Amino acid sequence: MGRRNWVGILLAGCTALSFGNVAKADTLADALVGAYNTSGLLEQNRAVLRAADEDVAQAVAALRPVLNWSADVTRSFGRSGTTTGTVVGFADNEANIGLTAELTLYDFGATKLNIDAAKEAVLATREALVGVEQEVLLRAVSAFFEVRRASQDVELRQSNLRLITRELRAARDRFDVGEVTRTDVSLAEARLAAARAALAASQGSLAVAQQEYAAVVGRKHTGPLQAPRSRPSLPGSVDQAMSVAVRNHPDLKAAQHQVTVAELNIAIAQAAMKPTVSLSGRYGLSDDLDSDAYTAGGSVSLSAQGPIYQGGRLSSLVRQSMANRDQRRAILLQTTTAIQQNVANSYAQLAVARAAISAGQNQVRAAQIAFDGTREEASLGARTTLDVLDAEQELLDARTTLISAGVDEFIAAYSVLAAIGSLTADSLNLPVQRYDPSVYYNLVKDAPVASRQGEDLNRVLRALGKQ
Repeated sequence: MGRRNWVGILLAGCTALSFGNVAKADTLADALVGAYNTSGLLEQNRAVLRAADEDVAQAVAALRPVLNWSADVTRSFGRSGTTTGTVVGFADNEANIGLTAELTLYDFGATKLNIDAAKEAVLATREALVGVEQEVLLRAVSAFFEVRRASQDVELRQSNLRLITRELRAARDRFDVGEVTRTDVSLAEARLAAARAALAASQGSLAVAQQEYAAVVGRKHTGPLQAPRSRPSLPGSVDQAMSVAVRNHPDLKAAQHQVTVAELNIAIAQAAMKPTVSLSGRYGLSDDLDSDAYTAGGSVSLSAQGPIYQGGRLSSLVRQSMANRDQRRAILLQTTTAIQQNVANSYAQLAVARAAISAGQNQVRAAQIAFDGTREEASLGARTTLDVLDAEQELLDARTTLISAGVDEFIAAYSVLAAIGSLTADSLNLPVQRYDPSVYYNLVKDAPVASRQGEDLNRVLRALGKQ
């Protein structure tokens, strides 16, 4: 093989390596996936949900027998005497072991009500987790587009700096031949300094946006971010969006479940005024360690007990539960109003952004024509350097406004999705491993202790990194 062929192969290999090391541009989907997979806030609220699942297990356990054991070893010692002055010392050693069992037979449905309330609380917590998921994903959307806004602003500022540098060079050339005064040169120098300061500020904003992106997505990405190919699909009108939000928004669903919990708590407080019937049993063994004597035996009892007078505490608990129910109903009403307001606000922001895009496009088009004409007229001596710099600033402002309007449109569109409860991994069809809240719940709802179900639970906990 010839020398030229070897050189060609080496060059081709180096080229392939260099392209392979180029950072892939993140898409919006990449950002959303990263946020979903690495969010500490989501992990925190998943743990809150698992804790709520355990409340169901604890409520179920109240229906089962309670079995306890006890054991003790006792040494008794002392002296006994008579009136004649006789004193006799004694010491006894005794060991006892026993089992006690207790089962609630009937409590007027109080335990069943506690189970129902715990289940409703689980459903409310699940919806709250969906709400947190929406917050995390919306923050990722905002972080993604803020980086794009800052990146494009930096590019505009760099282009502006290059343009003003050329204008300054042209002003100096014209000054050297006597076409303009020193004032024109100073104006260009001042604008150049301002452009450098604006570029530095823009680069600082980009660095801040990149840090926010890294915090939200879970990794740094200093390369470009790929623009989305399309806008998200939204309901056709505000009324349609409000209808969807009232049906689907997780905050509203959570508030509805909380109202149900409050209503169940009233019934629980009322059941506490009624008697409870329970069955208990005990079996024990007592052994005299100083002899061969021992006793063994047990007892079984059926008992009923209930309150007669507790100083008005139970009645107060009922009234308090009713007040909490009224509070939850008011919160539900406020949540409904707030969700509808958020939908309307998001659509208003979307309309403003779209209007700004339309106006911004016309502004950029007109500003570009004005700038080109002003610069051409300046070359003929009909315009001053200040006129050129002002026209250039107008064009820069128009382009900046258009970029911001485009970013605002995307953020507003995804805010609409969040407002109607559709900014979730399922709704967006994100390629992530979904967190299924029913898996842990199904393992603990029957309060497993040591069984195959308990082993499955331990395996799930290990997979979650909690054990």
